Amino acid sequence: MTRGMTVELPFLIRPENTARYEDGEVLILDRRAYPFEVKFVSCKTYEDVAKAIKDMVTQSGGPPFCAGYGMAQAAREAAGRSHEGMLEELEKAAKCLISTRPTNNSIVLMTEKMLQVAQEAAKDGQDIEKALVTAVDAEFKARHRRGLSIGEQGAGLIADGDAILNHCWAESGIVYTVYVALQQGKKIKAYCSETRPYLQGARLTADALCDMGVETTVVTDNMPAYLMAKGMISKFFTGADRVTMDGSVINKIGTFQIAICAHHFGVPFFVFCDGPDPKAPKAVDVIIEERDSDEVLQCLRQRTATPKAKGYYPAFDVTPPQFVSGIITERGMFSPYSMVNYW
Repeated sequence: MTRGMTVELPFLIRPENTARYEDGEVLILDRRAYPFEVKFVSCKTYEDVAKAIKDMVTQSGGPPFCAGYGMAQAAREAAGRSHEGMLEELEKAAKCLISTRPTNNSIVLMTEKMLQVAQEAAKDGQDIEKALVTAVDAEFKARHRRGLSIGEQGAGLIADGDAILNHCWAESGIVYTVYVALQQGKKIKAYCSETRPYLQGARLTADALCDMGVETTVVTDNMPAYLMAKGMISKFFTGADRVTMDGSVINKIGTFQIAICAHHFGVPFFVFCDGPDPKAPKAVDVIIEERDSDEVLQCLRQRTATPKAKGYYPAFDVTPPQFVSGIITERGMFSPYSMVNYW
């Protein structure tokens, strides 16, 4: 690696700025308000955590960690019960937390892992709440290691002077890719689509990239084709809320249309992914979350549409594998058609 500039990880990717567990309380950074206001939503119970996830207080990579801490809250609430009673309460909490966001399966994976931790702790006579908090803290460290590995893969795809486009908030994927590329001495320009209706691209991705010293430009969601036609975009990157075994990419609504444009203009499209879902052979096996239609009628809680109209909000779309250049994982980059080789 060629030494470049000294880079610090941005505010948003630091564990304590995603969620914290303090004496039975889960404090979650309100990403709906950031960066205009830095405030944490206090959750006293796992039901509060579930509501915060459902209400988009935390998004993208945040919900699984919040859910993990929510499982610790459930253990705390069930203190004094038999081991069977404790595990029953944890399974109830897991179902509650999983029901919040059905498309991204990261909450499922986290709660399943926490149930295993709880079972082992119960078997060994350990404090289950403490074991769960320790396990979530370990997952944050694992995310850092995984992020560095993915970042090495992603940075290898970026040439000095590239202008990259990111849609929505690709969390540690885009952050660590840029982090490593800057350390390699590469100069990068970034374009962030605003990502209606919560503006994650304009508020979160743009803020994180600016924190790292990248020249960053926010564009509206209907500009990528024009930018590509003008030769302004070198690579297109996004995260993935789910990748199915046939290589379909489920991500924030709007990804598919940009992928079509990228394909048309010969702009490579790369996806960050922790791994495909072996329980989802095809895209039809994934539930696409449809959120409250009123959310598209407003922006930052301000009504922007006529009161005479109604809205429609599928939160995710599906990009078929033929529009995807590669899927970047900690195990290397894969063709979307070779997901079976990941496992």
